[in-house]
This record gives sequence, structure tokens and C-alpha cells, in this order.
Amino acid sequence: MPLDHRRLQGPDDSQPPELWAAQPGDGGGEEEEGGAAPRDPCALRPLFARAGLLSQAEGSAYVELSGGTKVLCAAWGPREAAEPGGAVGAGRLLCEFRRAPFCSRGARPRPGGAAERDAEREAAAALREALEPAVRLARYPRARLTVSVMLLQDGGSALAAAISAASLALADAGVEMYDLAVGCALCRDGSAAGPWALQPGEAEERASAARLTVALLPALNQVSAVLGGGRGGAPEGWGRALRLGVEGCQRLYPVLRHCLLRAARRR
Repeated sequence: MPLDHRRLQGPDDSQPPELWAAQPGDGGGEEEEGGAAPRDPCALRPLFARAGLLSQAEGSAYVELSGGTKVLCAAWGPREAAEPGGAVGAGRLLCEFRRAPFCSRGARPRPGGAAERDAEREAAAALREALEPAVRLARYPRARLTVSVMLLQDGGSALAAAISAASLALADAGVEMYDLAVGCALCRDGSAAGPWALQPGEAEERASAARLTVALLPALNQVSAVLGGGRGGAPEGWGRALRLGVEGCQRLYPVLRHCLLRAARRR
């Protein structure tokens, strides 16, 4: 029988999709969340991090959170600042944040639209605010350091993952830093008396009434940024959330340090 080269030819034999469906006992029921028990709000989602995986950048890092959040970051510098007459004794940190067109489910802003540009610009400003206290910019007079973050998949706590990935990428590029900046996100549901949950997922963030992202320099025990807002209840509740976020950053810090050590050994 002659082939029709204008069409994609399917296989001669095929199997019904039920053959490949996950069975109740084979451990493939990650999507079945309806009957899952509520998670511990103080529990951290498993985190995977790797540094030095992009050959085109001077420094790079990849951070993935269990649940679907995936962030890739690249860093360059120091480079001579393009603007003449820059301030002597201080460098500049330029941050860029982009969302991949396929990073989230459901409806999203039009690619390249004003809403998406504003969201990316706001995330880039938050990223710079969290990273600047960690970088020794005084050692790079009239120079600029560039950080570019790409959100590949948004499964919740994306800004916190981006802060950790960008800090790893800068350290991997050999930039002098006071300490790694570690990010940890929290959210609270609509009830004012409800608990704050560490590293919320996408569904938890959508249903939350208040969000908070804490950036910490753990070795110095210094908070570099507190980002967020919403209806979080009394000021004491925000204080508890800040302490919980700082504790979460301290628990994530050994994972990021070990990631940098592995990258140094590979080199």
C-alpha cells in the first residue's frame, strides 16, 4: 500500500491506554490528591539542587522542589558597567526573571502582555532585593553582575526557589559573597487563626489569604529580605511566620552548601 507522505503515519499496532494506567498498588498515584492526608505545615518539601550545569554561563544552578517547581539560573560577571561615570566603590547587580510559556497550568497572562511583564519585573526587583545584601558589591567598583532566572515550572514557592538558585549561581561564578541567600516561602489560608505552611504548593498559594517569602543569610543569621503581604491576622502572627521562615531557611542551608561542594569537586 503506498504511503501518504503528507501525513504523520501512526504505528501499525497500538495498545489501549488502560494498559498503561497506574494500578492501585504500583506507587504511581502521585496525582491522586483527593484522599491524601493533610501535610504537616512545618514540613519542608524535598529540594534538589545542582550547580555548574550550564557551559555557556560563568555560573549556573538548577533548583527543583517536590511538587513541580523547577528553576534554572545563570550568572555572569563582573563585567565593566556600560554606563559612564558610575559610582566609585560599588558595583551593580542586575536581575532578570522570566516565566516559561509552559510553566503553569490553566489560564495565564498573554505571553509578552503587560500583565506578564509587570509580574516578571516585580519578581526581578524582589530577587535583587534579596540578593544584594549577600554580594560584596564594594569589591567590584564600576562593574555589573548579571543574574538571569528562568522559571520552567511553577508548582508553588517559585520566588523562594529562584532566590536559592540565583545565590548558588553567583557563588558558582566565583563572585565574592558574604553568605548564600536562602529563600523559604510561607502562606496562610483564609482563616486568621490558621497555621502558616512552609513551602506551599500551587494550589495552596491560590487559596491563601497571605503569603510571605523570607530570604536569610544563615551563617550571619541575617534576614536579607521579607517579601509578601495579604490578610495574615494580628502582628504576632506575622512574627511567628517570620520565625518559621527563618527556621526553614536554616534547614535548607546544608543542602545548598553540599550542592556547592559537589560542584567544586567536579571541577
